[in-house]
Amino acid sequence: MIPQKAIFITGAAAGIGAETARVFAGKGWLVGASDVDATKLAALQQELGGEAVSTHVADVRDFAALDAAIRTFAARTGGKLDAVFANAGVAYMGSHDRVERGQKDLTIDINARGVVNTFDAALPFLKQTPGAHAVAMASTSAEYGAPEHAVYSATKFFVRGFTEALNVEWRRLGINVSAIYVAYVQTAMVLDAAVKPASIDRLGVKVTPRQVAETVWRAVHGNRSHWRVGFDARLLNVLTRLLGSGMAPIVGWLMRN
Repeated sequence: MIPQKAIFITGAAAGIGAETARVFAGKGWLVGASDVDATKLAALQQELGGEAVSTHVADVRDFAALDAAIRTFAARTGGKLDAVFANAGVAYMGSHDRVERGQKDLTIDINARGVVNTFDAALPFLKQTPGAHAVAMASTSAEYGAPEHAVYSATKFFVRGFTEALNVEWRRLGINVSAIYVAYVQTAMVLDAAVKPASIDRLGVKVTPRQVAETVWRAVHGNRSHWRVGFDARLLNVLTRLLGSGMAPIVGWLMRN
């Protein structure tokens, strides 16, 4: 009998995280779903079933809590972890001088420190699992610094550098590390944002959480370090590679009201 595969997902209560849980559970994987929202986690577990989803309330900023959550999940899997998806993230849009100090700190703590905490907590179990994968949520904001998203963009550059470096380092451990790059996704974080840059109207919000989740599935079964979702993500990557700093006028136009 083939052992059931397992993935641990942060930010799993809604949006991309919840949709990724649905994709993996639907394909027979055991999902460890983690978030700070216990109510939405319970609803997800009820939807997918307790045999498919194990829920764990934890804040990715708190390494001890996240470490305990992953250890609890790994106890159910016999110490094996085929994949981890560091998905938890926040975004506060608007000109840098108008984004509040607390919002900037929270963005850095969740989007950067949270990814480090997630990968570090998962590593002991990934190492014990042949062909394991660690995947993080990045953004097209990691292609070229995005005005109106300055701190958010910087955290996604962090994710890019972190995953690229670990994909080299962790080869010796048999772990593939990658990141997902996408423009605006149809989630509450974008659609319900208090401040919306002009780029939302110019680019549109085209990508669905399901498309991202299906890309995570491919990443967990592939060996690339960069996975781009949708035409806009691929186009921005090509333009940045071709134009370098010449991207500034284009980015300025996208963001200009």
